Amino acid sequence: MEKILAGMIDTMNSVRPPRMTALRELHNVEKGDPFAILIGTILSARTKDENTARVVKKLFATYRTPSDLADAKTKEIERIIRPIGFYHVKAKRIINVAKLIKTNHGGVVPDNLDELVQLPGVGRKTANCVLVYAFEKPAIPVDIHVHRISNRLGIVDTRTPEQTEQELMRKIPQKYWLEINDTFVMYGQNICKPVSPMCHVCKIRKFCKYYKTKNAS
Repeated sequence: MEKILAGMIDTMNSVRPPRMTALRELHNVEKGDPFAILIGTILSARTKDENTARVVKKLFATYRTPSDLADAKTKEIERIIRPIGFYHVKAKRIINVAKLIKTNHGGVVPDNLDELVQLPGVGRKTANCVLVYAFEKPAIPVDIHVHRISNRLGIVDTRTPEQTEQELMRKIPQKYWLEINDTFVMYGQNICKPVSPMCHVCKIRKFCKYYKTKNAS
């Protein structure tokens, strides 16, 4: 795994240094604030990274804490987050999440998977993102990029992101877990794309089942 992660970074830097993922940027801007990362991750679903970054910055300029957001008017939150996908649903969801954190958790975002997934709209991927980007606890958030690349490389042979997460946790040493989402997502956005992956520049193609199958004589 060390060679795969290093090869991904080397490939991206040799082609064009990639921009940070939305969650890495959010982590840096918000100094790892768990509430900002939780809300930002919920808002990021089915939304371009650049839109997520702008909306989160605008939202947290006014609503900094669970208490602030819990008391917000839905229409006002909808107005702020309108540029992102499914803003009607997400406005209600993040207000409800803020209310539960305020009332059930003393205003503090939980730092464990079991409690995080009890929050409305928070599945394993979102919870794992919070663990990694807010608390730097070993976890493997699996989105479409992590799922696709893990299967292309042949690390796993799975049908769903949930299955991929379980297989990666079983096969990959925990010391690499914090790096996987950030590196795989950047690689999926820039090199190993869903359509027309840039295999000709990829420096880990010798490890790749997809590449070997595609180029088999």
